[in-house]
Amino acid sequence: MIQPEFSRSQRLDGIGAGAHRVTISATADERAALARRFGLIAIDRLDAEMEIRRDASGVVARGHLAGAVVQACSVTGDAVPAQVDEAFAIRFLPEDTASGEEVELSDADCDTVFFTGGAIDLGEAAAETLALALDPFPRSPRADAVLRDAGVLSEDPTGPFAALAKLKRDAG
Repeated sequence: MIQPEFSRSQRLDGIGAGAHRVTISATADERAALARRFGLIAIDRLDAEMEIRRDASGVVARGHLAGAVVQACSVTGDAVPAQVDEAFAIRFLPEDTASGEEVELSDADCDTVFFTGGAIDLGEAAAETLALALDPFPRSPRADAVLRDAGVLSEDPTGPFAALAKLKRDAG
């Protein structure tokens, strides 16, 4: 098994019956490794505060992730600084509760992480939360001008799908 860049293992036998407060921060080396993994120019800060507690089926972590990242503009490649400020709730379940059957996911199921052994990895959960919070198409201030200079007149959708989207907007 590959060791994650930002691993903060929490032993299950150390959680206890009540809520347990945990604060984690990524080091400079961990942030640099995560930036490479996620295709970012840099991660300047990555911190998470959470409360973890056992429940009937596993462990629930609720908390807040804060970070500062630098992404590449999807048009120009320019550096685009961004702040990440994200609340999260993650349910950690033992791997043996996962089945190979296809299951339809509800909103409550989307933040489920499966684990094996006697520990959960809060750092990897925080790293994945960061990745999901990132803008998939960051834009620099120069992006519109570069697109215009390249001959892109509009980024509005065209064709039959644009017509359907307009019908849907008009009907709603």
